[in-house]
Amino acid sequence: MPTKHVLLSAALAAALLVAVPGSGAAVETDYTLKIDTAHRGPAIDDTMYGVFFEDINRAADGGLYAELVQNRSFEYDPADNASYTGMTSWAPHSGTMDVVDDDGRMNERNRRHLRLGLPAGVINSGYNSGIAVQEGRRYDFSVWARTDQAATPLTATVTDPAGAALGEPVRIEVRGDGWTRYTGTVHARKSSTTGRLLVTGGGTGTLRLDMVSLMPQDTFKGHGLRRDLAEKVAALKPGFVRFPGGCLVNTGSHYGYDAPNYERRRSYQWKDTIGPVEQRATNWNFWGYNQSYGLGYFEYFQFAEDIGAMPLPVVPALVTGCGQNRATDDPALLRRHVQDTLDLIEFANGPADSTWGRKRAEMGHPEPFGLTHLAVGNEENLPDEFMARFTQFRDAINAKHPDITVVGNSGPDDSGGTFDRLWQLNKQAGVKMVDEHYYNSPSWFLENNNRYDSYDRKGPKVFLGEYASQDNKFFNALSEAAFMTGLERNADVVKLASYAPLLANEDYVQWRPDMIWFNNHASWGSASYEVQKLFMNNVGDHVVPSTASATPSTLAPITGAIGLSTWATAATYDDVRVTSASGQTLFSDDFSGTDAQWTKSGRGAWNVVNGAYVQSDATAEDTLVTAGDRTWRDYTLNVKATKQSGREGFLVAFGVQDTGNYYWWNLGGWNNTQSAVEKAVGGGKSTLISNGTAIETGRTYDVRVEVRGRHVALFLDGQKWGEFTDDKLAEPFRQVVTRDLATGELVVKVVNAQDNAARTKIDLGVPVASTARATVLQGRPDDVNTEFARPIRARTEQVRVASSFTHTFPPNSVTFLRIRSRS
Repeated sequence: MPTKHVLLSAALAAALLVAVPGSGAAVETDYTLKIDTAHRGPAIDDTMYGVFFEDINRAADGGLYAELVQNRSFEYDPADNASYTGMTSWAPHSGTMDVVDDDGRMNERNRRHLRLGLPAGVINSGYNSGIAVQEGRRYDFSVWARTDQAATPLTATVTDPAGAALGEPVRIEVRGDGWTRYTGTVHARKSSTTGRLLVTGGGTGTLRLDMVSLMPQDTFKGHGLRRDLAEKVAALKPGFVRFPGGCLVNTGSHYGYDAPNYERRRSYQWKDTIGPVEQRATNWNFWGYNQSYGLGYFEYFQFAEDIGAMPLPVVPALVTGCGQNRATDDPALLRRHVQDTLDLIEFANGPADSTWGRKRAEMGHPEPFGLTHLAVGNEENLPDEFMARFTQFRDAINAKHPDITVVGNSGPDDSGGTFDRLWQLNKQAGVKMVDEHYYNSPSWFLENNNRYDSYDRKGPKVFLGEYASQDNKFFNALSEAAFMTGLERNADVVKLASYAPLLANEDYVQWRPDMIWFNNHASWGSASYEVQKLFMNNVGDHVVPSTASATPSTLAPITGAIGLSTWATAATYDDVRVTSASGQTLFSDDFSGTDAQWTKSGRGAWNVVNGAYVQSDATAEDTLVTAGDRTWRDYTLNVKATKQSGREGFLVAFGVQDTGNYYWWNLGGWNNTQSAVEKAVGGGKSTLISNGTAIETGRTYDVRVEVRGRHVALFLDGQKWGEFTDDKLAEPFRQVVTRDLATGELVVKVVNAQDNAARTKIDLGVPVASTARATVLQGRPDDVNTEFARPIRARTEQVRVASSFTHTFPPNSVTFLRIRSRS
């Protein structure tokens, strides 16, 4: 997923360009919906909708992986996060202790352990507010230990923060100076969300500990996953699980684990993650923490099987993305990764007596997992370098496993030079399926329902592997639902789709929005989760052609003030001038005086210095300052801009209505790897045009933006950089109809993403039963589901229907009507 992200405010219904009466009185808009039941549209695969799991927002350790002890093998390191040490989440209770990496280690991959000078004790604080236990539940404690004494007593107790026991302690006698696993069970007598695990050793001498674990016995299907989270995913009935990433896959070093001097910042490589958990490697996580690999490839395959979903792993292509953008040029390493991928297929599908199938069988699953799809790479920004490597993977896989669909990708955005080039290369190479990713504003999703209508029906199929509207409010979910009707209508092109990300621990958030939120004791689905669940549980077998009328609307010219901004960059601006189309000067500032004409956001360090306007904080993000009149239209903006230092370039804004609604030309964005015009509506951004322009430090650029109606032309140093016309309508009324062959029902799916009710005349053209089951999601646009309140949840009711009838769809709603035909 793209690495630049911002905290986003809601995109409200005003963005739809649909007038809402100022009185607030309920009004209705009339629509028609005609359903052609005599004809059949595209078939919809059972795998149409799925989920994408990436270890982001503590989705694995501290999340889906049920382990309650954080940093259980003392492997946390400053390479993972500057604040980490080997004792992170641990605290001394008594005695002396230190984390060591010496010849006494458990194995080459699990290199560190805790050495205690007895008597001594240590306390683990778990995740979030602590270790969560429930009265009456049982928890399995285990530890690998060794002692230099004949015998050392060890006690493990779950306590509250004051040290009072929450259950009976586990008592163990450690014997001998060889690593041995010891186990016991904690029976919780009280419930707590702030528990601690106290481990103490008695006597004298030295006690060594590693892999200290506390796991609930009640896990999902007994496979070590947190039950409530796994059940929420299972309730979606996903057709596939894409894993393990994401940016985890294609960032960091692609070299392997070569102890002791291995590169800790490595891409996710599947062979590190299988076998006995105490022998698995540990790794830096791209999102700023440590990943233990307790949740590894075997567990991913097992989880997919447990919820009836197709596994879809992603392997590195040896071209880094997510802002790194480097191609690894090492033919021997490439051959090794290609072979690793062939070995992965054997691990998933090979017989139990094959080399890698045997390893799967030894882990408890002699039968194959039935892998059919595999993706190579994720969001690469170097199209030609990626395709050269992808082709070698694809050719090797096809030669040995021609039944495997090898998935390519189209980069990190929905359009632009990288997107176009990757699609060109995928088509030329005859790639079967291409993975698209985009995170855009609600208005973008409402404007782009027909995105796939014009895709080549004979070209590669589309896997929409990551998408979301940029907030977790109900209006975002409505916009996603409207877009999903277009995905289903184009089910002959779009074969797979997954919202992203899937999980977020509310105390460890690197990215939002997210589908399912949780802490150490509770979980809840977002409004988007409710939409995804409704669609996934009511897919149907094929599309039934249908047409609906549109919402009356008009497009006004682009109007607004101007702005200057930076993102992790220090920059200088000068000679700002705005002129009307007739040449009249509307605004000018050469900064020979003060900056009184500019309104600041409070971010960054803006000052007039030596006759120029300088933002000097190279770490500050989104430092927008604005000037001018929000009613300006048909104008030309000229400005001189110079990057002084930092990661990116500079930003020039136009059409500014407020801090959440504007356009800006982002020159040298995404770690100075590309430039784009972005449109913000309600704080959510979407890209209108982009290319690979990078910005040189110390060079002064002449920037010119010409706004005419809804057409914008952009010039850099007098040369046309690009142009676009922003004339798409944000249509709030969308629909699609499918047929469920098992029940004989038509599934009429209608999204009404506006404040007006939609009174709709529906013409089915065939006799139907007199009543139908309606499932409805309805709420206010800014409603958000939380741990304590779920304003957005499905309700089911019976409604009257006929071959031709009128139904009023509520304001801001998603409605699924299941109508049984009598013909």
